[in-house]
Amino acid sequence: MANESKPVKITETVLRDGHQSLAATRTRINDMIPVLEQLDDIGYNALEAWGGATFDTCLRFLNEDPWERLRTLKKYLKKTRVQMLLRGQNILGYNHYADDVVEEFVDRAVNNGMDIIRIFDALNDVRNLECAMKAAKKSGAHVQGALVYTISPYHKPENFLQVAKDLVQLGADSICIKDMSGLLAPYDAYALVSTLKSNLSVPIEVHTHYTSGMGSMTYLKAIEAGADIIDTALSPFAMGTSQPATESMIAALRGTHYDTGLSTDKLAPIAVHFKQVKKSLEKDFNINTNIPIDPEVLKFQIPGGMMSNMLNQLKEQGAADKYPELLEEMPRVRAELGYPPLVTPTSQMVGTMSVLNVKLGERYKLVPEEIRDMVRGKYGRLPGPIDPAVQQKIIGDEPIITYRPADDIKPQLAMFKQQLTEAGYPNASREDILSYALFPKVAIEFFKKVAAGETTPSPVVTKAPTAPNIATTQMQAIAANVPGTAITAPMHGKVVSIKVKDGEIVRKGQVVLVIEAMKMENVITAPADGVVKAINTSEGAKVTTGHVMMVI
Repeated sequence: MANESKPVKITETVLRDGHQSLAATRTRINDMIPVLEQLDDIGYNALEAWGGATFDTCLRFLNEDPWERLRTLKKYLKKTRVQMLLRGQNILGYNHYADDVVEEFVDRAVNNGMDIIRIFDALNDVRNLECAMKAAKKSGAHVQGALVYTISPYHKPENFLQVAKDLVQLGADSICIKDMSGLLAPYDAYALVSTLKSNLSVPIEVHTHYTSGMGSMTYLKAIEAGADIIDTALSPFAMGTSQPATESMIAALRGTHYDTGLSTDKLAPIAVHFKQVKKSLEKDFNINTNIPIDPEVLKFQIPGGMMSNMLNQLKEQGAADKYPELLEEMPRVRAELGYPPLVTPTSQMVGTMSVLNVKLGERYKLVPEEIRDMVRGKYGRLPGPIDPAVQQKIIGDEPIITYRPADDIKPQLAMFKQQLTEAGYPNASREDILSYALFPKVAIEFFKKVAAGETTPSPVVTKAPTAPNIATTQMQAIAANVPGTAITAPMHGKVVSIKVKDGEIVRKGQVVLVIEAMKMENVITAPADGVVKAINTSEGAKVTTGHVMMVI
């Protein structure tokens, strides 16, 4: 296979992973529209433009309907296939969903214009891909099964080959090697692609990030081994923690047997446009897009799409100075939790757990519910064993499940529709129900903005205030005059729910509040037996580190 010569196809990521990696996914649809027709004329294999973190970001930060974004993209992209990234049973969220929700989401995505669906599971547990892949095949989309590449004592070439064979058995039309952290070294890429090409008959696509500085070399060796497609990003949103640059790879292959046939001259004016977009994102969202390569990624393994988000989240938590400690803590936490590959949602989970460990000064003092569920087996099989002491601290003697996690989840669509009806949206579309299913509170806030006329096409989004939306000073004063134990916010976040009432008797360890921070739900428990004497916050309120939320 290594001697076979053929033109290489390119999947362009500037509309999704490029800005997810370098600009916290903040590119707006109005930033894309002026050049969509030009991109459509280039001759790409596909334009990756949806999925990943774009869905969440549209609703949460950009005041955009992600479904309308997809329909808009499809309106302008008439020649080139549109591609998305789907997280298997997680869809685009952080939890597993019932099969009926997965099937509905895939159906709606294809109905609204999706052509290629790249489907992966963070743990490479193929059981978590069965439902999404079957649904995608049924819908008529091109189904690309992705194996998540990582390095650990529990990830060997034979393991990756088996995952790829299982994906083909499930009906994958092509296979993607998804190297989200830039860990795939050039000669390892040659060996892995050669192995896959020798054992499989479907096309092989390679996706890497430039984080370690090896991306272009990795692509060249993968191409020599027979890779059919590579993922690249247009130069303004390339390199750093993003993909190798599209123009550079086209030039490198020009005149060879692998010549892509694409024109860098046609790409030049599109690149000029995205240079201006990049500047506007830096200004409008206070984002540093100048993320340099860092070979240390081979140690801490933070994926490209997560790096810029983690930096922003640390700033929001007032802990930017803790970044070096975080990079040391993440591989430690990953090893203790059984070496999960660091890709959404496990990257966010391990990252958040690491931030909490560093910020609070005591490891596993506060554990997000998603981490508890991962340890319980609710995300699937972990590659390695969990540290027994850590497991005991997180879930005690609770049993760990060994079957497909979604088998425990009853159908949910009717429930979500009913909840939206009760919230005042009885005529919600099928797409709106799915937005709510994935991000309930965020979606409701978005629906309110739609009703108020505050959504796109406004190109500039006002940055949300970080101060609490409650009378903090007054409440802190009240709390200071109430004897008892204060329960303070461990980090900046939003109160999701309050589980107790004023005057209620509580026991030590009882859940009293749930706050959302860094997209994870964190359970706050009573530090001692007692009586609730003051509740100084409300559901939906923003809180900052140290804010007294309740007194026991």
